[in-house]
Amino acid sequence: MFWCRFRKVIAGILMGFGIGVLLVLFLPPIAWICIMGIGMLIGGIKFLCSK
Repeated sequence: MFWCRFRKVIAGILMGFGIGVLLVLFLPPIAWICIMGIGMLIGGIKFLCSK
């Protein structure tokens, strides 16, 4: 059971890494700042709503 979960985590990390490399190659730095800001905003809302 642990091994199955571990494999899914590794697969998710590798997919995220691959997508991230492609985005770095094709997006300008200003777009990255916007994406990170939106991600932090969504993460903060999820954190506040979880308590």
